[in-house]
Amino acid sequence: MNKIFFVFFIFSVLLFSCEKKDDSAQNSNVVEIEFWHGMGGPLGDALDSLIDEFNETHPKIYVNAVHMGNYTALSQKLMASIQTNGQPDIAQSFEAWTANFMEGDVLRCLEDFIADDPDFSEEDLNDFYPVFIKSNTMDGKLMSFPFNKSVSVLYYNKDILFMNDLDPNKPPTNWDEYREMFKLLTQDTDGDGKNDIFGSTFTISAWQFENLLLQAGGEIMNEDNTKALFNSKEGIEALQFIYNILMKDKTVYLSAGYDGQNDFLAGKVAMVEGSSVSMVFMRKNGIDFNLGISAIPTYKTKRSLISGTNIVIFKKEDEKRQQAAWEFIKWFTDTRQTAKWSELTYYMPVRRSAFEEEGLKNRLISNPEIASVYNQLEYASFEPQISEWFETRKFLEEHVIEKVIRGILTPEEALENAAEMLEKKILKNREKK
Repeated sequence: MNKIFFVFFIFSVLLFSCEKKDDSAQNSNVVEIEFWHGMGGPLGDALDSLIDEFNETHPKIYVNAVHMGNYTALSQKLMASIQTNGQPDIAQSFEAWTANFMEGDVLRCLEDFIADDPDFSEEDLNDFYPVFIKSNTMDGKLMSFPFNKSVSVLYYNKDILFMNDLDPNKPPTNWDEYREMFKLLTQDTDGDGKNDIFGSTFTISAWQFENLLLQAGGEIMNEDNTKALFNSKEGIEALQFIYNILMKDKTVYLSAGYDGQNDFLAGKVAMVEGSSVSMVFMRKNGIDFNLGISAIPTYKTKRSLISGTNIVIFKKEDEKRQQAAWEFIKWFTDTRQTAKWSELTYYMPVRRSAFEEEGLKNRLISNPEIASVYNQLEYASFEPQISEWFETRKFLEEHVIEKVIRGILTPEEALENAAEMLEKKILKNREKK
Protein backbone atom coordinates (compact mmCIF):
# COMPACT_ATOMS: atom_id res chain seq x y z
CA MET A 1 0.00 0.00 0.00
CA ASN A 2 2.84 2.36 0.89
CA LYS A 3 4.56 1.59 -2.42
CA ILE A 4 1.38 2.41 -4.34
CA PHE A 5 1.03 5.71 -2.46
CA PHE A 6 4.68 6.58 -3.18
CA VAL A 7 4.31 5.87 -6.92
CA PHE A 8 1.11 7.97 -7.01
CA PHE A 9 2.91 10.82 -5.18
CA ILE A 10 5.82 10.80 -7.65
CA PHE A 11 3.43 10.72 -10.60
CA SER A 12 1.51 13.72 -9.20
CA VAL A 13 4.71 15.73 -8.71
CA LEU A 14 5.84 15.02 -12.26
CA LEU A 15 2.41 15.91 -13.65
CA PHE A 16 2.37 19.18 -11.68
CA SER A 17 5.90 20.00 -12.91
CA CYS A 18 4.89 19.42 -16.52
CA GLU A 19 1.86 21.65 -16.10
CA LYS A 20 4.06 24.42 -14.64
CA LYS A 21 6.48 24.13 -17.54
CA ASP A 22 3.62 24.41 -20.00
CA ASP A 23 2.37 27.53 -18.21
CA SER A 24 5.86 29.03 -18.27
CA ALA A 25 6.12 28.41 -21.98
CA GLN A 26 2.81 30.17 -22.43
CA ASN A 27 3.92 33.08 -20.23
CA SER A 28 7.08 33.52 -22.28
CA ASN A 29 4.86 35.09 -24.95
CA VAL A 30 3.69 37.77 -22.52
CA VAL A 31 5.44 41.13 -22.75
CA GLU A 32 5.94 42.47 -19.24
CA ILE A 33 6.45 46.18 -18.67
CA GLU A 34 7.29 47.96 -15.44
CA PHE A 35 5.36 51.05 -14.35
CA TRP A 36 6.72 53.21 -11.52
CA HIS A 37 4.23 55.46 -9.77
CA GLY A 38 3.75 57.37 -6.53
CA MET A 39 0.07 56.76 -5.85
CA GLY A 40 -1.09 55.16 -2.61
CA GLY A 41 -4.25 54.91 -0.50
CA PRO A 42 -7.61 54.99 -2.29
CA LEU A 43 -6.01 56.53 -5.39
CA GLY A 44 -3.54 53.66 -5.55
CA ASP A 45 -6.40 51.19 -5.14
CA ALA A 46 -8.25 52.79 -8.06
CA LEU A 47 -5.10 52.65 -10.19
CA ASP A 48 -4.52 48.98 -9.31
CA SER A 49 -8.09 48.10 -10.27
CA LEU A 50 -7.67 49.63 -13.72
CA ILE A 51 -4.27 48.01 -14.24
CA ASP A 52 -5.78 44.65 -13.26
CA GLU A 53 -8.50 45.19 -15.84
CA PHE A 54 -5.91 46.02 -18.50
CA ASN A 55 -3.91 42.88 -17.70
CA GLU A 56 -7.04 40.72 -17.84
CA THR A 57 -8.15 42.14 -21.20
CA HIS A 58 -4.67 42.16 -22.76
CA PRO A 59 -3.37 38.60 -22.27
CA LYS A 60 -0.17 39.29 -24.22
CA ILE A 61 0.85 42.27 -22.06
CA TYR A 62 1.40 42.44 -18.32
CA VAL A 63 1.83 45.77 -16.53
CA ASN A 64 3.81 45.37 -13.33
CA ALA A 65 2.94 48.42 -11.22
CA VAL A 66 5.58 49.40 -8.65
CA HIS A 67 4.53 51.90 -5.97
CA MET A 68 7.45 54.14 -5.01
CA GLY A 69 5.82 55.67 -1.92
CA ASN A 70 5.42 59.30 -2.97
CA TYR A 71 6.45 61.73 -5.70
CA THR A 72 9.69 62.73 -3.98
CA ALA A 73 10.81 59.12 -3.72
CA LEU A 74 9.68 58.47 -7.29
CA SER A 75 11.73 61.41 -8.57
CA GLN A 76 14.85 60.31 -6.69
CA LYS A 77 14.57 56.69 -7.82
CA LEU A 78 13.94 57.65 -11.43
CA MET A 79 17.02 59.89 -11.53
CA ALA A 80 19.13 57.16 -9.88
CA SER A 81 17.84 54.50 -12.30
CA ILE A 82 18.73 56.61 -15.32
CA GLN A 83 22.34 56.84 -14.13
CA THR A 84 22.59 53.04 -14.25
CA ASN A 85 20.36 52.58 -17.33
CA GLY A 86 17.86 50.76 -15.12
CA GLN A 87 14.83 52.97 -15.67
CA PRO A 88 11.35 51.42 -15.91
CA ASP A 89 9.36 51.19 -19.11
CA ILE A 90 6.87 53.86 -18.06
CA ALA A 91 6.50 56.24 -15.12
CA GLN A 92 4.57 59.22 -13.85
CA SER A 93 6.34 62.48 -14.55
CA PHE A 94 5.71 66.17 -13.90
CA GLU A 95 6.47 68.54 -16.78
CA ALA A 96 9.64 69.76 -15.04
CA TRP A 97 10.86 66.15 -14.70
CA THR A 98 10.08 65.44 -18.34
CA ALA A 99 12.18 68.44 -19.37
CA ASN A 100 15.03 66.97 -17.34
CA PHE A 101 14.62 63.53 -18.92
CA MET A 102 14.63 65.11 -22.38
CA GLU A 103 17.98 66.71 -21.65
CA GLY A 104 19.30 63.22 -20.93
CA ASP A 105 17.72 61.84 -24.14
CA VAL A 106 16.06 58.93 -22.31
CA LEU A 107 12.47 59.35 -23.50
CA ARG A 108 10.53 58.12 -26.52
CA CYS A 109 8.50 60.69 -28.41
CA LEU A 110 4.86 59.53 -28.35
CA GLU A 111 4.26 60.86 -31.85
CA ASP A 112 6.34 57.91 -33.12
CA PHE A 113 3.71 55.50 -31.78
CA ILE A 114 0.72 57.58 -32.89
CA ALA A 115 2.02 57.80 -36.45
CA ASP A 116 2.23 53.99 -36.73
CA ASP A 117 -1.02 53.20 -34.89
CA PRO A 118 -4.06 52.73 -37.17
CA ASP A 119 -6.29 52.59 -34.08
CA PHE A 120 -5.36 56.07 -32.89
CA SER A 121 -6.58 58.83 -35.18
CA GLU A 122 -6.44 62.61 -35.44
CA GLU A 123 -10.00 62.52 -34.12
CA ASP A 124 -8.73 60.77 -30.97
CA LEU A 125 -6.07 63.41 -30.45
CA ASN A 126 -8.60 66.22 -30.93
CA ASP A 127 -10.81 64.64 -28.27
CA PHE A 128 -8.23 65.51 -25.61
CA TYR A 129 -8.59 68.86 -23.88
CA PRO A 130 -6.14 71.24 -25.61
CA VAL A 131 -4.41 72.11 -22.32
CA PHE A 132 -3.33 68.48 -21.93
CA ILE A 133 -1.83 68.29 -25.40
CA LYS A 134 -0.04 71.62 -24.98
CA SER A 135 1.33 70.75 -21.55
CA ASN A 136 2.74 67.46 -22.84
CA THR A 137 4.29 68.98 -25.96
CA MET A 138 7.90 70.10 -25.51
CA ASP A 139 10.23 71.44 -28.16
CA GLY A 140 7.40 70.87 -30.62
CA LYS A 141 7.10 67.16 -29.81
CA LEU A 142 4.47 65.23 -27.85
CA MET A 143 6.72 63.71 -25.18
CA SER A 144 4.17 62.48 -22.63
CA PHE A 145 0.46 61.88 -22.12
CA PRO A 146 -1.81 63.26 -19.37
CA PHE A 147 -2.28 60.78 -16.55
CA ASN A 148 -3.60 61.98 -13.17
CA LYS A 149 -4.62 65.60 -13.65
CA SER A 150 -6.50 67.69 -11.12
CA VAL A 151 -7.87 71.22 -10.78
CA SER A 152 -8.47 73.47 -7.78
CA VAL A 153 -11.90 73.21 -6.19
CA LEU A 154 -13.83 75.27 -3.66
CA TYR A 155 -15.47 73.03 -1.06
CA TYR A 156 -18.02 74.73 1.15
CA ASN A 157 -20.39 73.88 3.98
CA LYS A 158 -23.91 74.57 2.72
CA ASP A 159 -25.32 74.30 6.24
CA ILE A 160 -23.12 77.14 7.52
CA LEU A 161 -24.16 79.35 4.59
CA PHE A 162 -27.83 78.57 5.19
CA MET A 163 -27.60 79.32 8.92
CA ASN A 164 -26.17 82.74 8.03
CA ASP A 165 -29.02 83.60 5.64
CA LEU A 166 -26.89 82.96 2.56
CA ASP A 167 -28.05 80.95 -0.43
CA PRO A 168 -26.38 77.53 0.04
CA ASN A 169 -26.35 77.05 -3.71
CA LYS A 170 -24.51 80.30 -4.44
CA PRO A 171 -20.87 80.12 -3.35
CA PRO A 172 -18.58 83.11 -3.95
CA THR A 173 -17.60 83.47 -7.60
CA ASN A 174 -14.99 86.27 -7.43
CA TRP A 175 -12.32 87.63 -5.08
CA ASP A 176 -14.55 90.37 -3.63
CA GLU A 177 -17.38 87.98 -2.79
CA TYR A 178 -14.84 85.53 -1.41
CA ARG A 179 -13.29 88.05 0.97
CA GLU A 180 -16.67 89.42 2.11
CA MET A 181 -18.01 85.95 2.79
CA PHE A 182 -14.93 85.13 4.86
CA LYS A 183 -15.68 88.17 7.00
CA LEU A 184 -19.34 87.24 7.41
CA LEU A 185 -18.69 83.60 8.32
CA THR A 186 -15.82 84.14 10.77
CA GLN A 187 -17.57 84.05 14.14
CA ASP A 188 -17.13 83.76 17.90
CA THR A 189 -20.10 81.47 18.56
CA ASP A 190 -19.62 80.99 22.31
CA GLY A 191 -18.72 84.57 23.23
CA ASP A 192 -15.30 83.81 24.72
CA GLY A 193 -13.52 86.37 22.56
CA LYS A 194 -12.02 83.77 20.22
CA ASN A 195 -13.31 82.82 16.79
CA ASP A 196 -14.76 79.32 16.67
CA ILE A 197 -15.58 79.31 12.96
CA PHE A 198 -13.39 80.82 10.25
CA GLY A 199 -14.18 81.71 6.68
CA SER A 200 -11.38 79.50 5.44
CA THR A 201 -7.92 78.13 6.06
CA PHE A 202 -4.80 78.50 3.94
CA THR A 203 -1.94 76.07 3.41
CA ILE A 204 1.19 77.67 1.94
CA SER A 205 1.00 76.55 -1.66
CA ALA A 206 2.69 77.64 -4.87
CA TRP A 207 -0.34 76.29 -6.73
CA GLN A 208 -2.74 78.69 -5.00
CA PHE A 209 -0.43 81.65 -5.62
CA GLU A 210 -0.10 80.70 -9.29
CA ASN A 211 -3.88 80.51 -9.65
CA LEU A 212 -4.29 83.97 -8.12
CA LEU A 213 -1.53 85.32 -10.37
CA LEU A 214 -3.26 84.04 -13.53
CA GLN A 215 -6.66 85.26 -12.33
CA ALA A 216 -5.19 88.73 -11.80
CA GLY A 217 -4.13 88.68 -15.45
CA GLY A 218 -0.47 87.82 -14.90
CA GLU A 219 1.84 85.16 -16.31
CA ILE A 220 4.37 82.88 -14.66
CA MET A 221 7.07 83.14 -17.33
CA ASN A 222 7.56 84.37 -20.89
CA GLU A 223 6.79 82.07 -23.83
CA ASP A 224 10.27 80.56 -24.18
CA ASN A 225 10.64 80.09 -20.41
CA THR A 226 13.75 82.23 -20.09
CA LYS A 227 12.39 85.13 -18.04
CA ALA A 228 10.22 85.28 -14.91
CA LEU A 229 7.01 87.31 -15.21
CA PHE A 230 5.47 86.53 -11.83
CA ASN A 231 7.35 89.48 -10.28
CA SER A 232 4.73 91.82 -11.73
CA LYS A 233 1.95 94.03 -10.39
CA GLU A 234 -0.34 91.02 -10.86
CA GLY A 235 1.99 88.87 -8.75
CA ILE A 236 2.06 91.56 -6.07
CA GLU A 237 -1.75 91.75 -6.16
CA ALA A 238 -1.99 87.96 -5.73
CA LEU A 239 0.33 87.98 -2.71
CA GLN A 240 -1.45 90.99 -1.25
CA PHE A 241 -4.77 89.12 -1.41
CA ILE A 242 -3.27 86.24 0.57
CA TYR A 243 -1.79 88.67 3.09
CA ASN A 244 -5.07 90.56 3.48
CA ILE A 245 -7.27 87.57 4.31
CA LEU A 246 -4.67 86.07 6.65
CA MET A 247 -3.10 89.00 8.45
CA LYS A 248 -5.36 91.99 7.91
CA ASP A 249 -8.88 90.52 8.01
CA LYS A 250 -7.86 87.51 10.13
CA THR A 251 -10.75 85.56 8.64
CA VAL A 252 -8.46 82.85 7.36
CA TYR A 253 -5.73 81.05 9.31
CA LEU A 254 -2.61 79.12 8.37
CA SER A 255 -2.71 75.35 8.51
CA ALA A 256 -0.32 72.58 7.54
CA GLY A 257 -0.83 69.31 5.75
CA TYR A 258 -4.38 68.01 6.04
CA ASP A 259 -5.20 70.00 9.21
CA GLY A 260 -7.29 72.54 7.32
CA GLN A 261 -9.22 69.84 5.48
CA ASN A 262 -9.90 68.07 8.79
CA ASP A 263 -11.07 71.34 10.38
CA PHE A 264 -13.41 71.81 7.43
CA LEU A 265 -14.88 68.34 8.00
CA ALA A 266 -15.25 69.18 11.69
CA GLY A 267 -17.30 72.30 10.88
CA LYS A 268 -14.65 74.75 12.10
CA VAL A 269 -14.15 76.21 8.63
CA ALA A 270 -16.91 77.34 6.27
CA MET A 271 -15.03 76.71 3.03
CA VAL A 272 -11.67 75.46 1.86
CA GLU A 273 -9.77 75.27 -1.42
CA GLY A 274 -8.30 71.93 -2.35
CA SER A 275 -7.60 69.59 -5.20
CA SER A 276 -10.48 67.90 -7.00
CA VAL A 277 -9.00 64.68 -5.62
CA SER A 278 -9.53 65.87 -2.03
CA MET A 279 -13.11 64.65 -2.41
CA VAL A 280 -11.94 61.02 -2.25
CA PHE A 281 -10.22 61.52 1.09
CA MET A 282 -13.02 63.62 2.57
CA ARG A 283 -15.59 60.99 1.69
CA LYS A 284 -13.38 58.34 3.24
CA ASN A 285 -13.23 60.32 6.51
CA GLY A 286 -16.97 61.03 6.47
CA ILE A 287 -18.95 64.19 5.69
CA ASP A 288 -21.87 64.88 8.04
CA PHE A 289 -23.10 68.12 6.45
CA ASN A 290 -24.40 69.26 3.08
CA LEU A 291 -21.29 69.66 0.98
CA GLY A 292 -21.04 72.22 -1.79
CA ILE A 293 -18.56 71.85 -4.66
CA SER A 294 -17.67 74.64 -7.05
CA ALA A 295 -14.99 76.14 -9.24
CA ILE A 296 -12.63 78.42 -7.37
CA PRO A 297 -13.56 82.14 -7.35
CA THR A 298 -12.03 84.18 -10.17
CA TYR A 299 -10.96 87.78 -10.69
CA LYS A 300 -10.01 89.47 -13.97
CA THR A 301 -9.75 86.13 -15.78
CA LYS A 302 -11.08 82.60 -15.29
CA ARG A 303 -7.66 81.04 -15.75
CA SER A 304 -6.20 78.52 -13.34
CA LEU A 305 -3.57 75.80 -13.36
CA ILE A 306 -3.96 72.08 -13.80
CA SER A 307 -1.87 69.95 -11.47
CA GLY A 308 -0.75 66.32 -11.37
CA THR A 309 1.53 64.14 -13.42
CA ASN A 310 1.77 62.82 -16.94
CA ILE A 311 3.12 59.48 -18.11
CA VAL A 312 6.29 58.93 -20.13
CA ILE A 313 7.88 56.03 -22.01
CA PHE A 314 11.59 55.51 -21.42
CA LYS A 315 13.81 54.33 -24.22
CA LYS A 316 14.42 50.58 -24.32
CA GLU A 317 16.15 48.32 -26.81
CA ASP A 318 13.19 45.91 -26.79
CA GLU A 319 10.68 47.39 -29.24
CA LYS A 320 7.98 44.96 -28.08
CA ARG A 321 8.10 46.49 -24.62
CA GLN A 322 7.95 49.99 -26.10
CA GLN A 323 4.84 49.08 -28.08
CA ALA A 324 3.28 47.42 -25.04
CA ALA A 325 3.91 50.59 -23.04
CA TRP A 326 2.10 52.63 -25.68
CA GLU A 327 -0.82 50.17 -25.71
CA PHE A 328 -1.28 50.68 -21.97
CA ILE A 329 -1.12 54.48 -22.20
CA LYS A 330 -3.54 54.49 -25.14
CA TRP A 331 -5.96 52.23 -23.25
CA PHE A 332 -5.76 54.15 -19.97
CA THR A 333 -6.51 57.48 -21.65
CA ASP A 334 -9.28 56.17 -23.87
CA THR A 335 -12.82 57.44 -23.29
CA ARG A 336 -14.16 54.66 -21.09
CA GLN A 337 -11.09 54.36 -18.90
CA THR A 338 -10.50 58.10 -18.38
CA ALA A 339 -14.17 58.44 -17.41
CA LYS A 340 -13.86 55.54 -14.96
CA TRP A 341 -10.63 57.00 -13.54
CA SER A 342 -12.39 60.33 -12.96
CA GLU A 343 -15.41 58.61 -11.45
CA LEU A 344 -13.24 56.70 -8.95
CA THR A 345 -10.78 59.43 -8.03
CA TYR A 346 -12.16 62.86 -9.05
CA TYR A 347 -9.11 63.37 -11.25
CA MET A 348 -10.07 65.17 -14.43
CA PRO A 349 -11.03 63.09 -17.48
CA VAL A 350 -8.53 63.88 -20.22
CA ARG A 351 -11.04 63.55 -23.06
CA ARG A 352 -14.23 65.52 -23.69
CA SER A 353 -16.02 62.33 -24.80
CA ALA A 354 -15.69 61.01 -21.21
CA PHE A 355 -18.85 62.94 -20.30
CA GLU A 356 -20.84 60.67 -22.61
CA GLU A 357 -20.09 57.77 -20.26
CA GLU A 358 -22.80 56.76 -17.80
CA GLY A 359 -20.75 57.29 -14.62
CA LEU A 360 -19.87 60.93 -15.28
CA LYS A 361 -23.32 61.62 -16.75
CA ASN A 362 -24.92 60.49 -13.49
CA ARG A 363 -22.47 62.53 -11.42
CA LEU A 364 -23.44 65.71 -13.25
CA ILE A 365 -27.14 64.91 -12.95
CA SER A 366 -26.95 64.33 -9.19
CA ASN A 367 -24.49 67.22 -8.60
CA PRO A 368 -25.04 69.80 -11.37
CA GLU A 369 -22.90 72.34 -9.50
CA ILE A 370 -19.83 70.19 -10.11
CA ALA A 371 -20.02 71.06 -13.82
CA SER A 372 -18.24 74.34 -13.00
CA VAL A 373 -15.29 72.33 -11.68
CA TYR A 374 -14.88 70.39 -14.92
CA ASN A 375 -15.46 73.55 -16.98
CA GLN A 376 -12.23 74.97 -15.56
CA LEU A 377 -10.41 72.78 -18.08
CA GLU A 378 -11.59 75.14 -20.82
CA TYR A 379 -9.59 78.00 -19.25
CA ALA A 380 -6.72 76.00 -17.77
CA SER A 381 -3.01 76.65 -18.07
CA PHE A 382 0.05 74.69 -16.96
CA GLU A 383 3.34 75.32 -15.20
CA PRO A 384 6.60 76.12 -17.03
CA GLN A 385 8.04 73.08 -18.79
CA ILE A 386 11.59 73.52 -17.55
CA SER A 387 13.61 71.52 -15.05
CA GLU A 388 14.38 74.66 -13.03
CA TRP A 389 10.72 75.18 -12.17
CA PHE A 390 10.54 72.25 -9.76
CA GLU A 391 12.96 73.95 -7.38
CA THR A 392 11.41 77.38 -7.99
CA ARG A 393 8.01 76.17 -6.74
CA LYS A 394 9.58 75.26 -3.42
CA PHE A 395 11.35 78.63 -3.30
CA LEU A 396 8.04 80.41 -3.87
CA GLU A 397 6.52 78.60 -0.92
CA GLU A 398 9.41 78.95 1.54
CA HIS A 399 10.96 82.29 0.57
CA VAL A 400 8.12 84.23 -1.03
CA ILE A 401 4.68 83.34 0.33
CA GLU A 402 5.83 82.46 3.84
CA LYS A 403 8.13 85.46 4.23
CA VAL A 404 5.45 87.86 2.99
CA ILE A 405 2.88 86.39 5.38
CA ARG A 406 5.34 86.64 8.27
CA GLY A 407 6.08 90.26 7.38
CA ILE A 408 9.75 89.51 6.74
CA LEU A 409 9.65 90.75 3.12
CA THR A 410 7.29 92.88 1.05
CA PRO A 411 5.60 91.18 -1.92
CA GLU A 412 7.85 93.19 -4.28
CA GLU A 413 11.07 92.13 -2.51
CA ALA A 414 10.09 88.49 -2.24
CA LEU A 415 9.05 88.17 -5.89
CA GLU A 416 12.17 89.95 -7.14
CA ASN A 417 14.32 87.52 -5.15
CA ALA A 418 12.52 84.54 -6.67
CA ALA A 419 12.76 85.93 -10.20
CA GLU A 420 16.49 86.60 -9.80
CA MET A 421 17.08 83.10 -8.42
CA LEU A 422 15.18 81.45 -11.28
CA GLU A 423 16.83 83.44 -14.07
CA LYS A 424 20.32 82.86 -12.67
CA LYS A 425 19.63 79.14 -12.50
CA ILE A 426 18.34 79.07 -16.07
CA LEU A 427 21.38 81.00 -17.35
CA LYS A 428 23.79 78.75 -15.47
CA ASN A 429 22.20 75.58 -16.81
CA ARG A 430 22.16 76.93 -20.38
CA GLU A 431 25.86 77.81 -20.18
CA LYS A 432 26.66 74.20 -19.20
CA LYS A 433 25.19 72.84 -22.43
